[in-house]
Amino acid sequence: MELTDKDEQLICLLQKNGRVSVSEMARKLSASRTAVQMRMQKLERNGVIDGYTVKLSPAYLEKKVQALVMIRFPPGNRKEIEAELAAIVQLTSLYSISGAFDMAGVVSAPSMGELDMIIDKIGCLKGIDETMSSIILSTKIDR
Repeated sequence: MELTDKDEQLICLLQKNGRVSVSEMARKLSASRTAVQMRMQKLERNGVIDGYTVKLSPAYLEKKVQALVMIRFPPGNRKEIEAELAAIVQLTSLYSISGAFDMAGVVSAPSMGELDMIIDKIGCLKGIDETMSSIILSTKIDR
């Protein structure tokens, strides 16, 4: 699907605030409420917008300890490992990457002790050869 400038502007508004009203978006886009609603439905129908979610505040996240966990495993184990990792609710993001490691995940926990246990749990999963973790000190950009 080819996106128009209005589509891009609409997506930007929704990324800033997923709860913004259609009326407010229509005002900001200089379009009718009906046109904005139809554009949103088209973006959803064509798989551009996959869903709406909650963005946690920096004040809330400040109380959490996060780590980037790099994961290495032999070829052919990806599906099983992804399924195992998906069951760990503290794993908030998982990426397939290139380079020395195969995946990178972000783990979020209320304390260093719990973070340590979760990282150990990941490292002990069947099929994982190696992990390398780095504590996330601060977030500079989160879109």
